[in-house]
This record gives sequence, structure tokens and C-alpha cells, in this order.
Amino acid sequence: MSQSNEGDAEFLLPASRQQRLLEVMRARGEVTVAELTSMFGVSRDTVRRDLYLLERRGLLNRTHGGALPVEELVGQVMRFQLRVNARTTAKQRIARAAASLIQNGESLILNGGSTTCAFAAELGHLRDLTLVTNNMMLPACIPPQVARSVYVLGGEYWDSAQITVGSLKFGTAKPISVDTAIVSFTGINVKGLSIGRLEEAVITSEMMDIARRIIVVADHSKFGVEAFAHVAAFDRIQSLVTDAPPPADIAAMMDDSGIEVVIAPA
Repeated sequence: MSQSNEGDAEFLLPASRQQRLLEVMRARGEVTVAELTSMFGVSRDTVRRDLYLLERRGLLNRTHGGALPVEELVGQVMRFQLRVNARTTAKQRIARAAASLIQNGESLILNGGSTTCAFAAELGHLRDLTLVTNNMMLPACIPPQVARSVYVLGGEYWDSAQITVGSLKFGTAKPISVDTAIVSFTGINVKGLSIGRLEEAVITSEMMDIARRIIVVADHSKFGVEAFAHVAAFDRIQSLVTDAPPPADIAAMMDDSGIEVVIAPA
């Protein structure tokens, strides 16, 4: 690994750091906790937690004081890691622009995905926030000084997507209300917003139901895509933050719905 990469390591999101850890381990054949602590600029407890999570996914074997690679990687998890690390620059631009729309003291609810994690990491200029999420990666991304409270939703845990799924409702009642929902989607086309799995679509829709304002964060690769489960039409959202203008047909539908489209600056 080059010196410049190691110097940037402390700024990595947890999933990106774990991917880098795997790359280093495969290159060297074996790594120690002490080496990784120095390389990534994080605590020994953080490194041990990374190793524990990666071992649980079958990506390495822990040893006394370090780790060794396994012969075969779990394909599903690696595909997830690749999704996390894709289009990082665009996601960071989107995250900064979306974070600029939030005020001190707001309550936020966020769904799964690497873009919502990138958004959480950009909240460092804010204070007294309350955050609710089903995204198991997200709490570690939140700068410690910004949050008054962080709530992680229970339910069935999906290791492949690092989220929990389950209804937010108690009978017919809404358990909480929040100022803003920050939500990402698999696809955005003229029909609206969609997600690849039904259970995740249900909880995302319920997150939108309890929010007074809905901000969608999505890079341009989501445009023109229709995923399995439809979540919402455009009239349910107030803002889209993205890295490039939507195609003309989608832009026209959003304009008809009065959606604010924010193109993140480079």
C-alpha cells in the first residue's frame, strides 16, 4: 500500500476500511492488530471489531494478535462491499450537499445504503440532532459531537445489506415523528422510487410516512432504473440531491410534483 493511501485511511467509512484491510491482508498473507492500528489510525478495539465482523462473514481467520486470509471469499458479501465502494466521490458530493439542508436540533430518520452513511459522516457542523436508522453501518459514521441521541431500529438483521427490516408501526399507530427522512433507493424512473426487496421497501415507505420532509439522496446511476418493489411516487418527496441532472422525462415528472432538485457541486 502506498503512503498516500495509508495517510487517507483514517477518513474511510467502516465498510471501506474493512475492504482495505482485506486487500492488505491478501497482499501480505498475514496482518497483526498492531500493524492495522497504526495503518488506519484507529483504536485496537476498532481493529478487533473489524476482524470479528469480517471473520463472521467468512472473509478471514482471526489468530492471536492478528488475522490470516481464507481460501475462498463469500460472493454475496463481496458484492455488497463492491457496492459500498462504488462511486465514492459522487456519494461524498451528494452527502455534503444534503447535509447543508439540515438544521441544528432536527430529528432525522435514515434507511440503508452507503450514501446515507456518507451523509451521516458530513453532519459534523451540526449539533443536537436525533437520528433513527435501520442501517447498521451508520452509527459508526456519525461524528460524535453532533448527536443528542442515536436510535437503531430492531427487526430481522440482513447481513448482506447491513440493515434491519421490520415494521415501524404499533398496530395502526405511528410510534414516532421526525423532521426529515433521508432515504436512498435502488431505482428512480418515471413511475417513481423503487427498491430491490419488498421488506426493505416496506420499512422505507414507513420511514417516509413519519417524516415531515423527505430528501432523496441518489447518484445518477439510479436514474432510469425500475427495481422490484415500488415504494413511492414523486409527490411524496420534497427534495432530490444527486450528482447530475436527471433525464428529461424524470425531470419533467419531478417538476410537475414540485420537487427541489439539488445538483451537488463538484
